Amino acid sequence: MKEDDSPKIGEDRTESVFTPLGTTPESPGSSRPGDVIHIPPEFAVAEANIQAAESGEVVVGTSLWRDAWRRLLKNKLAVFGMMVVVLVAIASLTGPVIIRKTTGYAPDYIPADANLIKSFPPFRAPDGSFSWSHPMGTDNQGRDLLARVLQGGQISLMVGIIATVVSLLIGVAYGAIAGYLGGRIDNLMMRAVDILYSLPYIILVIVLLAMFRRSTPVGQLTLLFVALGSVSWLTMARIVRGQVLSLKNQEFVLAARATGVTTPRIIFRHIVPNTLGPVIVYATLTIPTVMLTEAFLSFLGFGVQPPLASWGSLATEGISNIAIFPWQLICPGVTMALTLFSLNFLGDGLRDALDPQMRK
Repeated sequence: MKEDDSPKIGEDRTESVFTPLGTTPESPGSSRPGDVIHIPPEFAVAEANIQAAESGEVVVGTSLWRDAWRRLLKNKLAVFGMMVVVLVAIASLTGPVIIRKTTGYAPDYIPADANLIKSFPPFRAPDGSFSWSHPMGTDNQGRDLLARVLQGGQISLMVGIIATVVSLLIGVAYGAIAGYLGGRIDNLMMRAVDILYSLPYIILVIVLLAMFRRSTPVGQLTLLFVALGSVSWLTMARIVRGQVLSLKNQEFVLAARATGVTTPRIIFRHIVPNTLGPVIVYATLTIPTVMLTEAFLSFLGFGVQPPLASWGSLATEGISNIAIFPWQLICPGVTMALTLFSLNFLGDGLRDALDPQMRK
């Protein structure tokens, strides 16, 4: 009589699994098509990448600069500041040319009619009626104030940008060399920076401008670039030195040394590019500082000389007539204040965007 192979009630029977010869049994943790892969929460990014790879999707990486650009666009004040700065720069570059071709008013144009050589309010004709000829009015010589403000924007932005570039070239090179060499050379170089820090910043600029004063407006403007840039590099040198101290013992620097790369090439080819984040942020915040310094120097008579004009020199002219012709001070003052605020907003946004701690 044949035995019954059906399982009895209460009987525990485990079915054995046979594997063909030449194959290995599947491990309990192996997955088959259609299975859901579960990974602990701390590996959530890896889980997303595995699922994307299984579904055939291409996982696109990102870079520091692309990630920073995305974070910058989320900062509304920074985007507003960037738009204002771009618009002011474009208007300053193209505005005087457009005004000259459409109305015939150049920034230094003085009317031939003696009755027009006086200051008129904004949107007012000589007879007192409404007119679009002078949206910001005219100055004491009858010159169009809008054209002069736009020309002043060219000079002020040029002074801020060129002086900042000069300070960056000096500060980045000085701080990088001091931080990389270290030891007594670092101590000596940074003590020199401390001594220069102890001297009044504006006094140094005035002394330089007074000692090397130029007779031509262009020569005085060039001297202003050099004077402002040559004394505003101290903070940049300290920032770059701190960055270099944290980078010079990294693996890529040690590998460059092991392969026989020269010291100048290591500093300026491998280390300095990795400090561009703080350098860009500080450069953006240095431009408004230099522009304010130029305005103060123009107020003292050491800045931009006529017939050239900057926002600082225009504000200086407007201060003497503020009780009678307030628009001579308000128009260049508001334009300069708006640009400086926008540059500060942009600098703060860049600092937050390039800060690794701000990543989410």
